[in-house]
Amino acid sequence: VPQHVWRINLDTPEEAHQNLSFGAADRWWEQTDLTKLILASNKLQHLSEDVKLLPALTVLDVHDNQLTSLPSALGHLENLQKLDVSHNKLKSIPEELMQLSHLKSLLLHHNELSHLPDGFGQLVNLEELDLSNNHLTDIPTSFALLINLVRLNLACNQLKNLPADISAMKSLRQLDCTKNYLETVPSELASMASLEQLYLRKNKLRSLPEFPSCKLLKELHAGENQIEILNAENLKHLNSLSVLELRDNKIKSVPDEITLLQKLERLDLANNDISRLPYTLGNLPQLKFLALEGNPLRTIRRDLLQKGTQELLKYLRSKIQDDVTSPNEEPLVTAMTLPSESRINMHAITSLKLLEYSEKQAAVIPDEMFNAVRSNPVATVNFSKNQLTEIPARIVELKDSVCDVNFGFNKISSISLELCMLHKLTHLDIRNNFLTSLPEEMEALTTLQVINLSFNRFKVFPSVLYHILALETILLSNNQVGSIDPLQLKKMDKLGTLDLQNNDLLQVPPELGNCETLR
Repeated sequence: VPQHVWRINLDTPEEAHQNLSFGAADRWWEQTDLTKLILASNKLQHLSEDVKLLPALTVLDVHDNQLTSLPSALGHLENLQKLDVSHNKLKSIPEELMQLSHLKSLLLHHNELSHLPDGFGQLVNLEELDLSNNHLTDIPTSFALLINLVRLNLACNQLKNLPADISAMKSLRQLDCTKNYLETVPSELASMASLEQLYLRKNKLRSLPEFPSCKLLKELHAGENQIEILNAENLKHLNSLSVLELRDNKIKSVPDEITLLQKLERLDLANNDISRLPYTLGNLPQLKFLALEGNPLRTIRRDLLQKGTQELLKYLRSKIQDDVTSPNEEPLVTAMTLPSESRINMHAITSLKLLEYSEKQAAVIPDEMFNAVRSNPVATVNFSKNQLTEIPARIVELKDSVCDVNFGFNKISSISLELCMLHKLTHLDIRNNFLTSLPEEMEALTTLQVINLSFNRFKVFPSVLYHILALETILLSNNQVGSIDPLQLKKMDKLGTLDLQNNDLLQVPPELGNCETLR
């Protein structure tokens, strides 16, 4: 640092010798002392003890240099409120630094610190402390005295445990312990009443702590640990929790009490050992994101997991009623059943409003299927996994009731006009067929919310979709689509999910950033 920077408060400025004008801007004798000094992103290897000549400093920023130590004279800067020495090569901190009683922000991340001075607790006014990416193996117990600390970052160190005294930090809102070697979390942590965000990812935790007092905790991130059991006790007090992230653990089951987390918006349980879920999960009112992939779920089909959160929740909700009404009713074949209808599940048609003829390798849907419907209102049609080459014309008979149609895994090469007359349709699944285009008449499907066209042969984005404004989800993966029109997409104000992976797009139009409904 050039010497005259340290002496800037002491030396009369050059212009004082020639310039005796009385213009306001030139009254050098009214200059105040330097309060901010920013020396960041240089190649400084040491700071001079002359820093004490700048006692009025409130901000000193020397981040991103090559400092291996700090001058003890820093202890004289009694007005200092913010000190940033991050991204250097500091191996230790001078004890004198502990005299800075007005310090509010101390940034020490990305250094080579292996221990901290015991007197750390003297920095009583500290509100922000970042010690991430160092080599710390423990934390001084005097941390307990930092009662004004709001944010504490200890990520990417070598901590094996946290001192129980940390719970005395009554103002702490954010605690980040990501990527350490923690095997347990002190139970005292549960009494930290102000805590809002707790990051415990990438540690060696086997269980979650209980949080009886953390009434304000909004985010709990504990992915990539070795948590096996999720107890009701871990969850039931977290009334404010909106994010619960537990991916990449070994959790086997989810307790029914998870439904007590009424404010939950994001729940990430991917890559665990969960085999069944409480269906009541579907009733969480705020849940917008649910990740379950990579679990051996028995009750939920793989393809359902890929349809997105809303579909998943809808499915879970539908199962709650099933649990109540019919645990395992078999359709009865009575004397009244016509012989030709015996292979038709009448119970499904009458009770479940479902017309199903799937996995039969059939080239046509037998007429008796449509005949069996008679006047029963059918809501769901599943003709998937057959050898159909066209959409059966008689589907138009269901136009006043059907809302969910599945023709997935067939050999259909074009959409018939009959399908375009199903004016109540909300869900249409035609994945894994031979489609290359969609007819403009599909514009009549004004209530269509979800369409799955993945694994077909589209070379262009079907333009009719731009005109179906109720669409919330368009799945078009694994086609050969070469371009999309973001200006048309922007008009689709309900569209939340658009999947175009594995296509032939050469570029992503930046205007997609204006399609703000995409989630």
